[in-house]
Amino acid sequence: MEYTYHYSWIIPFIPLPVPILIGVGLLLFPTSTKNLRRMWVFPSVLLLSIVMICSIYLGIQQINNSSIHLYGWSWTINNDFSFEFGYLVDPLTSIMLILITTVGIMVLIYSDNYMSHDQGYLRFFAYMSFFNTSMLGLVMSSNLIQIYFFWELVGMCSYLLIGFWFTRPIAANACQKAFVTNRVGDFGLLLGILGFYWITGSLEFRDLFEIFKNLVYNNEVNFLFVTLCAFLIFAGAVAKSAQFPLHVWLPDAMEGPTPISALIHAATMVAAGIFLVARLLPLFIVIPYIMNIIALIGIITLFLGATLALAQKDIKRSLAYSTMSQLGYMMLALGMGSYRAALFHLITHAYSKALLFLGSGSIIHSMETIVGYSPDKSQNMVFMGGLRKHVPITKTSFLLGTLSLCGIPPLACFWSKDEILNDSWLYSPIFAIIACSTAGLTAFYMFRIYLLTFEGHFNVHFQTYSGKKNNLFSSISLWGKKGPKVIKKKIRFDNNVRSMTRSFITSNNKNFGTNNTFSYPHESDNTMLFPMLVLVLFTLFIGVIGIPFFNQFNQDGIYLDILSKWLMPSINLLHQNTNNSVDWYEFVENATFSVSIAYFGILIASFFYKPVYSSLQNLNLLNLFFKNFPKKIQILWPKMINGIYDWSYNRGYIDVFYVRFLVEGIRGLAQLTNFFDRRIIDGFTNGTGIVSFFVGEGIKYVGGGRISSYILVYVFYILIFLLII
Repeated sequence: MEYTYHYSWIIPFIPLPVPILIGVGLLLFPTSTKNLRRMWVFPSVLLLSIVMICSIYLGIQQINNSSIHLYGWSWTINNDFSFEFGYLVDPLTSIMLILITTVGIMVLIYSDNYMSHDQGYLRFFAYMSFFNTSMLGLVMSSNLIQIYFFWELVGMCSYLLIGFWFTRPIAANACQKAFVTNRVGDFGLLLGILGFYWITGSLEFRDLFEIFKNLVYNNEVNFLFVTLCAFLIFAGAVAKSAQFPLHVWLPDAMEGPTPISALIHAATMVAAGIFLVARLLPLFIVIPYIMNIIALIGIITLFLGATLALAQKDIKRSLAYSTMSQLGYMMLALGMGSYRAALFHLITHAYSKALLFLGSGSIIHSMETIVGYSPDKSQNMVFMGGLRKHVPITKTSFLLGTLSLCGIPPLACFWSKDEILNDSWLYSPIFAIIACSTAGLTAFYMFRIYLLTFEGHFNVHFQTYSGKKNNLFSSISLWGKKGPKVIKKKIRFDNNVRSMTRSFITSNNKNFGTNNTFSYPHESDNTMLFPMLVLVLFTLFIGVIGIPFFNQFNQDGIYLDILSKWLMPSINLLHQNTNNSVDWYEFVENATFSVSIAYFGILIASFFYKPVYSSLQNLNLLNLFFKNFPKKIQILWPKMINGIYDWSYNRGYIDVFYVRFLVEGIRGLAQLTNFFDRRIIDGFTNGTGIVSFFVGEGIKYVGGGRISSYILVYVFYILIFLLII
């Protein structure tokens, strides 16, 4: 066993040969490398599978032995300064290793088919493998400098992948937005690391925690400075995990390929912020103000993310705000000191969200087969509907992921989210009410996504012409703010036939028509469905590791489930104790309450979006319901609904605020500075030269050497002086 731990440093570097060989191949043998591009998926999956096997073995050893292994080598030694690089294997490391590798393998297999027709196929797999290497190195780091090094590599890879289709201006802008936003947090992280090194003189986690703890208990540090340094480190996690107010980059990151969205949102970039806070929680836990700030940021983020997801039309952006909200739950749990609940939700959410994103990719892939559907239309849920007949496997997988995220038992996220909700009641009733309300909002917007996408009729949104000039005989207006508007005729295809095609004439020009063939959306290939089915199994059964039905007592008589036993060293480190028994009545009572909230959200979503009645009929029913209310309420509630819609659709106006007050403000300041520099500073300098020039020119003509001229000028100035007096 010690032999295995001794060589664990190899794990982050196992996937590294793939990007190196792809780069060398494109440099030396570009034609052959491009012709054989599909072969690179095999070594990518194979090497990451080796890492997964090693990670699972380390995880089993951690469960059986509950030990922490730290290895380090001196890199730089200079007088009192000593820097080491090494690796740390503990329960948190083993959990993250398993999470990264299992999700990463599924995404790689899925990407082979999804990216098969893309010209950047080789570049994509090179980025992906390097992304996995960077994240593996991050979670195995034994000190803060190593974490910062791999932290930046993870950021670099994510920027490359977000801007993968860099020829599209919107993708390039999204990449830049993610880069600039994360620079804010990363700069704070660097300052915080330097601050704690100045306080403790160490960067190694083991020494850092012990020294800092003794300094705080002996009151030998400036508490204000310590709090500032801790907040700066937390700022890095805020940016990376898309917490308020640095969350604005996450929805725009959806401009990258969908497999990247699955990897970023499940197990890599956004999970890095949660990992950092979890790793440094022994540091934060002795600073109460920081713990309160972490919990506050978490509760704001989870509620804000849920409200912003309510009216989004892009399926990937809706899931992005869902990720933001769920990360808020994890951050809230860490702020409350519920280390176990936060990591449990990180695990369950990762598999469920990976399933949902891969499912959305399958939907987008099928919608792109429709003639004339641009990427914007293929991701817009109002252009969908009725896909359950055409993509039944995707529909079932997506439904299970949706139910899991809604917190419906016995799926994975129910167990972890329910634990966070229970802990929140002990921490703060106000936070608990907000968290429970957000659980209902989560159920609402997730079922909104499902119903808009899969239920109802499949609506083909195009304009059809008869071939005669200016003779529009059928068109469709999209679902608007006040409900659907159907003009003349709505074209529907309800036949569940994958290969069926139908000829029609389409054109964007009223005067001309072109013959095209319409293909029905169809199920994705097996290489895309296989990862989704594997993630379905994780979504169904991964909650077993933390549920109280599978448990035992250790030698000290402490009641543990599998996850608690796995995390036992970290729990001891945080001075947390587990109860000696489970109160089944309390458990069932709390579960019933949380599930009822989720079902209520599903019911409201079904009322508005399930196509039994039209949206306009539902609005009429609401009007009848409010008919007997006072007129003020009858006038107020439509304005309130429209206000919520506008708030959500416009992203809470936060992006607008940043553009108006930050972007335009900085540009205005730059223009003002430029004006001051060119007109005032340069103007004064240039003006001095110009004045000197003209004075010299004037003196040149006056000073001719004649005394009579001098006397004339002298008399002239005396006369002017006398006239002034």
